[in-house]
Amino acid sequence: MRSDEVKRGYQRTPHRALLRATGLKDADFDKPFIGVANSFIEIIPGHFFLNKVSEIIKEEIRANGCVPFEFNTIGIDDGIAMGHDGMLYSLPSRELIANSIESVMNAHKLDAMIAIPNCDKIVPGMIMGALRVDVPTIFVSGGPMAKGYKKDGSPIDLATAFEAVGRHEAGTISAEELKDIECNACPSGGSCSGMFTANSMNTLMEAMGIALPGNGTILAQTKEREELYRQAARRICTIAKEDALRGKFKLKNILNLNAVKNAFAVDMAMGGSTNTVLHMLAIANEAGVDFQLKDINVISQRVSHIAKISPSLSTIHMEDINRAGGVNAVMKEMTKRGDDVLLDNLTIGGETLFEKIADAEIKDTNVIRRINNPYSQVGGLAILYGNLAEQGAVIKSAGLTGSRVFTGKAVCYDGQAEAVAGTLAGEVKAGDVVVIRYEGPKGGPGMQEMLSPTSLLMGMGLGASVALITDGRFSGATRGASIGHVSPEAAEGGMIGLLKNGDEIHIDVDQYILSVNLSDEEIAERRAAFVPIKKPLTSRWLNQYRALVTNASNGAVLKTDW
Repeated sequence: MRSDEVKRGYQRTPHRALLRATGLKDADFDKPFIGVANSFIEIIPGHFFLNKVSEIIKEEIRANGCVPFEFNTIGIDDGIAMGHDGMLYSLPSRELIANSIESVMNAHKLDAMIAIPNCDKIVPGMIMGALRVDVPTIFVSGGPMAKGYKKDGSPIDLATAFEAVGRHEAGTISAEELKDIECNACPSGGSCSGMFTANSMNTLMEAMGIALPGNGTILAQTKEREELYRQAARRICTIAKEDALRGKFKLKNILNLNAVKNAFAVDMAMGGSTNTVLHMLAIANEAGVDFQLKDINVISQRVSHIAKISPSLSTIHMEDINRAGGVNAVMKEMTKRGDDVLLDNLTIGGETLFEKIADAEIKDTNVIRRINNPYSQVGGLAILYGNLAEQGAVIKSAGLTGSRVFTGKAVCYDGQAEAVAGTLAGEVKAGDVVVIRYEGPKGGPGMQEMLSPTSLLMGMGLGASVALITDGRFSGATRGASIGHVSPEAAEGGMIGLLKNGDEIHIDVDQYILSVNLSDEEIAERRAAFVPIKKPLTSRWLNQYRALVTNASNGAVLKTDW
């Protein structure tokens, strides 16, 4: 066992002395040491109860002949950090989480790990750190939140709350209705109830084979969820106690190129968050697999979009997907389009992916559609290219509310706050393309999510008639013609930084085009005179991040070259 490095032989007498101080007895030194990586934090609705979850998991680990050691990572709630400079810290926190997992697991030579994430950057951060350690690892998230209901009985969620701000600004809802939405949009603990970033990533962990069935859909704080925790704990102990299984189920043996492709395929079938592109590229980088941004469109062409979940013009939520057969039912239906839609692969449960989904079935075709009745014959994500995005840009095509082809005049803003103020001042009209720049990984820094401006446009009734492009990114709750991750970003001299008000921008989702109608001569003239804005920063951490981060087309990973 890997933990023998800290507990075997007379030279490890002081190490065992320290371990005895934590309560270990003689018999414990013959058992596998299991890291329990928890992301408990009291300010996040998906995490405030995870201290109780870890107690359940540790109890089950002890009962199955292993020794648990709990440790914690940080966490940031993107919804609470949204719309102010707190969001600058969200994406960078992914790197801190990955570093903390690597540090604790490798410093103490733990044999295996069970990770308890739930929301946003925390899921990919834990996966990235675990890949560096490469021991058997099971991920079991805290689970999704139940959907809320207004007084009139209509289902609502966090996206409703953000869009309600714009509707209130436009005078279409009263202060009383706004308060009703505020009090009922998030009714319980869990990751926000739609196919936002957290639930997208928790779902994709099932597709990657690193979490057990139900991880993305079983509601938080339920008996069914508790059984999933116990099942995960039992499974990690079964693996950790046998040398052959520890070798077979190392994380990189499961999270390989097939797993990455399967994750993107399921993401597109279910219309997941654009943030998954950023995170899966970073995960692929940590896994050492060759997967490029351009490969996403190839997958999209052979995946049918069969599940439309809030916020994509739908009142369906994660609990409905669970009732309709879960992610396994989605994957089983996906395979009916062809043999190459999903790729068979080992899963942490011991079976292959195809074995895992063999008996799955759709229980409600109003929630998960059949392959012969999809919302679209192509996947719910698209990567756009052109002179405005030479290295790519991302759109959640599943969330489109207007035309898939759009040409409009640019209205440019050098930051999110400026864009919100301009929109409220009436500067944005139907037919415009809102440009928000200097919000990329370097320019923000930290690549702020743009839920406030996109929700404002939706709430003001402009969602179908206005497009938005940014070198920043979007919350999973965003919908509409919202294009993010424009690369190169403005801060590194990208074309988005050269745009002027009135420039004609052309978008064609089906042809994967994002371009500005300017001559090569005009672009060259502007580039010669261009000096990127560099925002002043007082934060030492954000300055370090800005110096090391790459752009979104690379997953915004940090450079490690000396």
